[in-house]
Amino acid sequence: MPATPEALTDHSASGVLEVRWSDGSVHELPHALLRRRCRCAACEQQRRSGATIAVAEGVRLTALHPISNQGLNLVFSDGHGRGIYPWAYLAALGAELSPVA
Repeated sequence: MPATPEALTDHSASGVLEVRWSDGSVHELPHALLRRRCRCAACEQQRRSGATIAVAEGVRLTALHPISNQGLNLVFSDGHGRGIYPWAYLAALGAELSPVA
């Protein structure tokens, strides 16, 4: 059974979204990384065209909206708010940052 999120803490000053999972793991996801890795249609189209998603390192989350029990819609200080981040995607991003040894 995949881990499920138990707690979310937005550390806005440091620009990190902390996710605590039911298996005891904790992932610290930088806001700028989350913005760069958005999978909305517009961002995916930009990537397919070869463009890089330009994101200021100072970008911050301004809102987190639950999408049923499946994930989050994240809104960023640069006005972008279209991305849906399923729990499995957030877990995969966290695992990229802190792989299990």
